[in-house]
Order: sequence, then C-alpha cells, then structure tokens
Amino acid sequence: MKLLEDRIRKDGIVREGGVLKVDSFLNHQMDIALFREMGREFARLYAGCGVNKILTIEASGIGIACIAAEEFGCPVVFAKKNKTKNIAGDVWTSKVESFTHGRVYDIIVSKDFLTEKDRVLIIDDFLAMGSALQGLIKLVRDSGAELVGAGIAVEKAFQPGGELIRGMGVRVESLARVASMDPETGVRFVGE
Repeated sequence: MKLLEDRIRKDGIVREGGVLKVDSFLNHQMDIALFREMGREFARLYAGCGVNKILTIEASGIGIACIAAEEFGCPVVFAKKNKTKNIAGDVWTSKVESFTHGRVYDIIVSKDFLTEKDRVLIIDDFLAMGSALQGLIKLVRDSGAELVGAGIAVEKAFQPGGELIRGMGVRVESLARVASMDPETGVRFVGE
C-alpha cells in the first residue's frame, strides 16, 4: 500500500537492533485517516471471505482493528495480556513472546467472544518473528472458529515471521513489506 509506505518513509525512524519506530502515526499517536484507508484495503483484500469477527492483541493492534471492523461491519475482540476480574468464565489462552518488550506473555480471550461460529480475520500492526500471530492463531484454532487470514500493517519481510506463518497455511496480507532497513539509509520495501 503506497500510502503507508510513503508515510513510513516520511515519518518512520529506523533504530539500531531492527527497530522501526512508527509511533507518531501507527502505534502510539494514531492517524485515523490513514487507518481508514488501511481498513478499506483490508476489506478489499478479504472481500467475500465472510469475516464476522476481527481478532487482535493488546495494545497496538486495537486501533487498526477497530477501523477495519467498521469496514467489515463486525466486532473486534482483543486478546488481553493479563487475566482480570472482568473476564468471567472460561478463556482461550496461549503464550506469545514480545520482540519489543523482550518477555513472554499469556494472552487470553473469553470463550464467550470466540466460538466455532466465527470467521476470524486477525489484524496486527507488525509482523516480525511471528510469535504474536502464532499465539492468536492458536486461540482461533482452539476455539473451533475458522481463520480467514491475517491482515498486517507492516511486515518485516527480512525476518522469519511472514514465511513461518504462511508456512502454516495461513493467508497473510501485509500492507507494507519492509525488505531492509538501516539507520543511515532508511527503509527499502519489497519490490523496490
């Protein structure tokens, strides 16, 4: 998606250690007009797939997922990283390792909100190593829901996550696929 790639070139900051900082428009301060275009693109890519639920993980994927859900006319469920008193009853659970935070989380979704009747599209802001996506996929499969695919804002195509998830037979549609990045030269996208 050229609009997102252009925004990454303009406002993204590449840091040492494989970090692409896009917090000024994607995952801290959110550009809702950009999200709207991203939601429309996900709706176009997954048109006719019968999506009736969008699943994401807290916290950075929630904004994008909500705007995409407007396009699909369906609810968003987000996997929580901690069980709270507000979640009553049984839950689906999985473990994910956060590249950004350098720790392992248990993620949970109430069984009330993810069932075998659902056709689920996973939405997330980044795909790098694939751990978060693997955890979300496990939740969907454990619930008996049908996984339609995964919509990713930014895929670091030079890291193994995309290949890993596609190798699991999951359709992955990424709006911006980063081929390489360097603090000195910036970002290069797949196909350039």
